[in-house]
This record gives sequence, structure tokens and C-alpha cells, in this order.
Amino acid sequence: METKAFPKVMIIAWRILLDRIPTRRNLVSRGIIVSSSLCVFCNLSEGTTQHLFLDCIFAHRVWMMCCRWIGILGVHNKDIGSHFVNFHLVHMSENKNQVWKGVWAAIVRCIWEHRNNVIFRQGVLDYEEIFQATQLLSWLWLKHREGSFLYSFSDWNLNPNKCLLCIR
Repeated sequence: METKAFPKVMIIAWRILLDRIPTRRNLVSRGIIVSSSLCVFCNLSEGTTQHLFLDCIFAHRVWMMCCRWIGILGVHNKDIGSHFVNFHLVHMSENKNQVWKGVWAAIVRCIWEHRNNVIFRQGVLDYEEIFQATQLLSWLWLKHREGSFLYSFSDWNLNPNKCLLCIR
């Protein structure tokens, strides 16, 4: 998986793509007792990796906000691996699409952190908070890793596609 993101973000994304993240279902399958195997966000379906990051209505809202922000009409695949592969803009170069793959990784990382906040710190479900955290995280690594990225956080929030024009 070649993307542009912080290693910590990519490790979580890699584990999600391999279904090696401690979701409720994965914990139960390993014999660990959990209070419920249902999704932390919706409490309607089993808390699988696929459900938590794609199928859950809560996660779907996060993806829709992010897709509108980025300008992608929709990335609606039935499995998480295809979702990652198809998260790109056809009019952008390979290098710029690596940035979008990094944004994908930031989205799943922020969903995972929000899930942990709900479970371990009695956090409140807030998809807007995940969206804003994604914008901040992706902007921070772009500022850190891309010397040619000179845009402000507000520029990034308002028009991420325009900001990518400076990346080679």
C-alpha cells in the first residue's frame, strides 16, 4: 500500500484492510468476552471490520461528508479492500492519488479513534467530529511531508483539490 500518510495512520489502515483490528467480532472469535458483539455506533449489526468502517449508517455518513468535501461522487464498494483501491480521482496523477489514499487512511483512523473514545471514554457519537479530525490529520501530514504544500488549514478545508495542484 503506497500512500502518503503518517506511519501510525498507515498501520491502522493496513490492519483494517487485513481485518486484523480488535473489533468486537474479532475479539469474540478469539475467545475474548465482550459485553456485546453489536456495533458500537448503531447497535444494530455485528461489529465486524466491514460493518464498522463501511456498512454502518454512522460510518456511511462520515464517508458521504468526506466524499462531498473531496469531490468524489461516491465510493460504495461491498468490501473494504475494494473501497480503498477505488478511492481515487481519475483526473489526478498517481502521486496526487497517493495523497487521497492517505486521506482514506486518515478517515478510517479517525473512525477507529472515535470508536475507542465512545467505548473507553464514554464519548458521544459525532460524525462531524470525525470529519473535522480527518481534515486536520490529513492537512497536518501534508504540511509535514510535502515541502511544496503551502496552503493554510482553511484553504485545505474549503478546496482540497485546488491545494493538491502544488504537489508534484
